[in-house]
Amino acid sequence: MQKEKNNKKILILYYSQSGQLTQILNAIRGGLRSEAIECDCQAITPVTPYPYPWTFYQFFNVFPESVLMDGCPVRPLALAEHYDLVILGYTVWFLSPSIPVVGFLRSEQARKLLRDTPVITVIGCRDMWLTAQEKMKRLLADLGARLLDNVVLTDQGKSIYTFITTPRWMLTGKKNAFWCFPKAGVAAEEIAAAARFGERLSQALAADAEKGEGPLLSGLGAVNVAGKLIATERIAHRSFLIWSRLMKKIGPPGSLRRHMAITVYAVFLLCLVVTVVPLNMLIRKITAPFYKESIARMVRYYEKPSGR
Repeated sequence: MQKEKNNKKILILYYSQSGQLTQILNAIRGGLRSEAIECDCQAITPVTPYPYPWTFYQFFNVFPESVLMDGCPVRPLALAEHYDLVILGYTVWFLSPSIPVVGFLRSEQARKLLRDTPVITVIGCRDMWLTAQEKMKRLLADLGARLLDNVVLTDQGKSIYTFITTPRWMLTGKKNAFWCFPKAGVAAEEIAAAARFGERLSQALAADAEKGEGPLLSGLGAVNVAGKLIATERIAHRSFLIWSRLMKKIGPPGSLRRHMAITVYAVFLLCLVVTVVPLNMLIRKITAPFYKESIARMVRYYEKPSGR
């Protein structure tokens, strides 16, 4: 009876389209090798499912609602009354947490679930996640949750390659290597290595460490911030905000007017990628030595709470 009383209850909560995030969370779950841990795994389900693979216009139709964090109606989950720890897995849509995850976090069920509850966020994405995690921090703070750690696994290809490989994966479902481009997504060996986080959590939960202020996963390489992408992501998000507000005013999702705006935006984005982005990367590389300390300070901030 005493053993049952001391059992820790963990909730793994997520929304995954391609299944990659599910694999990451399963690897972490596999590392939770303890009879004293009860693990409940639940997928967030939108009332109206999102497609996968996406068509071009379906993909960009969710752009304004993603950036502006509108969320969507989700189905209620069959949850326990209390969890000692919640592991929240999410992917990044247009530099924001995915719409279904936002939809759940804006629900009354999430408010009851997460108040005063320790949370670990787990992100699987291309390479830009800083803005999404800042938004996630605000969502969790509004719910009264306690963010202890953040784990981020990013695509195996270089940023310049993922401009091609990630959209191809989302629009066709194909993630294989082709021509000079590497395979899309997080490397299989990196996903398997995520079991180390579960192993550390088993130790931390046995010591009641989740009741403290955290972090629990320091020193495990949970987060690795690419300093060269910080400025690029900030610029991209400002542009996203302008275009998302404009698109939303032009027309609702699926309307002809929004499709016309999407076409214009797609042309603009393509021109940006082939001209401004390479130029910006070159300028950042040249000026990096002059902003070395400033970049290092921002990297330290974004790597919190877990750090490398």
